[in-house]
Amino acid sequence: MSKWMINNKKADFDGLAKKFNISVITARLIANRLINSKATEEADCTFETVDNYLNAGVEFLHDPRLMADMENGAQIILDKIREGVKIRVIGDYDVDGICSSYILLSGLKMFGADADCVLPDRVKDGYGLSIKLVDDACDDGVDIIITCDNGIAASEQIAHAKEKGMTVVVTDHHEVPFEENESGKKKQLLPPADAVIDPKREEGDYPFPEICGAVVAYKFLQVLSDICTDETVTEDQRADFFTEMMIFAGIATVCDVMELKDENRVIVKQSLKLIKDTRNVGLNALINVNGLDSGALSGYHYGFIIGPCLNATGRLDLATRALSLFMEKDHAKAAKIAGDLKDLNDNRKDKTKLGVDEAVAIVDEAKQKEGLPKVIVLYLPDVHESIAGIIAGRIKEKYNRPTIVLTKASDGGAKGSGRSVENYDMYEGLSACKELFTKFGGHKMAAGMSLSEENIDILKAKLNENCRLEDKDFEPVLHLDMVMPLNAASMDLVREFKKLEPFGTGNPKPSFAQKDVSLLSGRILGKNKNCGKYRVTDGGRIYDMMYFGDMERWHDFLTERYGQGILDDLYNNGREDGSIKVSIAYHPDINSYMGRESLQIIMEDFT
Repeated sequence: MSKWMINNKKADFDGLAKKFNISVITARLIANRLINSKATEEADCTFETVDNYLNAGVEFLHDPRLMADMENGAQIILDKIREGVKIRVIGDYDVDGICSSYILLSGLKMFGADADCVLPDRVKDGYGLSIKLVDDACDDGVDIIITCDNGIAASEQIAHAKEKGMTVVVTDHHEVPFEENESGKKKQLLPPADAVIDPKREEGDYPFPEICGAVVAYKFLQVLSDICTDETVTEDQRADFFTEMMIFAGIATVCDVMELKDENRVIVKQSLKLIKDTRNVGLNALINVNGLDSGALSGYHYGFIIGPCLNATGRLDLATRALSLFMEKDHAKAAKIAGDLKDLNDNRKDKTKLGVDEAVAIVDEAKQKEGLPKVIVLYLPDVHESIAGIIAGRIKEKYNRPTIVLTKASDGGAKGSGRSVENYDMYEGLSACKELFTKFGGHKMAAGMSLSEENIDILKAKLNENCRLEDKDFEPVLHLDMVMPLNAASMDLVREFKKLEPFGTGNPKPSFAQKDVSLLSGRILGKNKNCGKYRVTDGGRIYDMMYFGDMERWHDFLTERYGQGILDDLYNNGREDGSIKVSIAYHPDINSYMGRESLQIIMEDFT
């Protein structure tokens, strides 16, 4: 069970409710999402910041020129377009890399560039810019390389490109590599490119560095558009382009797990609003093949349906197929590509389950022998390297520990991905033993790496030796908005919560706590008996409650507290005396069935 943390943030809830015509409950939810600390409560939650949270549009987006090198990089590209030289975009094989490449390539072509795009082969090339990709570009007569969603850590590769006489512009959003001096002060290490654009650079005044690569590419083109006075591209064409590309910037923001705060929230909200009118044949085909309604999409659909289909190409095939889907104009061809992507994703799901099962077995065996390490490092040589990150994420969620999954690379070494927990900076952890890697990069919550097989055990030992996490840090924490009795929930309140969307990382769905909820009766549902439906009350009216979590853990909890006989009664005859009481973490929802709507409670956790 998780440790429950109830938010206790203070603001003028009554004043906010009156000003914005919302309930006091919704006002509290907004304050919980805006306030960063007790010391900054007053500044974080004002009428202005709440208005921005609820109503901000594209005018709220930050000035791209505040990023270091932005104007310089745009001018370099514009000069190269006017010279008529060959430009190559080099992206990455995940959703952010695919979307940023599509945005950048489409924009360059709109402004008349002789441009093409190459996405790396995950197995042959590895992440981002490689020596091979530089050599290929040189052989193809490319004059200038512009990266997107990669490049900040490619010093060797960029130096190689410069030696071959090429110009290089980097657009990226990942952490900038650094070195520490004897006093522990960090110095950023920039690659030797002609322009390095990354919101995480110390130089520059960009106010919100937590944007994805596609947003950096989008903003780069905004500056390029501003300085390009070529009248062959009309104002209407420019406006239409940036409206359409906002959709892809939003998809990438969600799929790269950026926090839905500040301008990210605006970008995703705009993306979800615009996608129903997208003119992109391939994106429409992908929506259709998954049976989705383009007018009713949410962040969930981006992150768990559309995104995985795009990611599957880079995992099990070539990411260029996803890029070609977005570039395709023929409806029949687009439908075929979209169907292939869905099939690839279904195949990826099967491979992932096998890999997760193998990983869990290894971790559980180690747990029995010596206990869980602070940082889990697994070597699964037979697992396809493309799903290492997904498996790492699942293991991290199950054990609530930073996890790295390594597989056997095609060059004979090891290659893998890591996923972290809130209170562990994985990039810093890896940086402390960077001498072990042939290549690595990432950020606080996720990273990728390559190393020789003989260094795996050394890596495991060093990461755990350096890790400062304590036992209390491994206890899962469930952040809840407030204690709220069930009778405070209503369908009108649930509908009002839509003002807070889109939900996701950094802007979670509202979640509440209530103690002494009585279970009156129950039914086990689902083909695999994997969910439960209950009649419950906390002293007022009776509600339907659903639970979609771990039924075995739930039944063990009830049996330990009340005994098997009473649990059997709950499902067979009911316990109308209200003697089975639990405290629940929950959110209210609206159940629609055969045209009828009703309020239901969704239990998230219990104690």
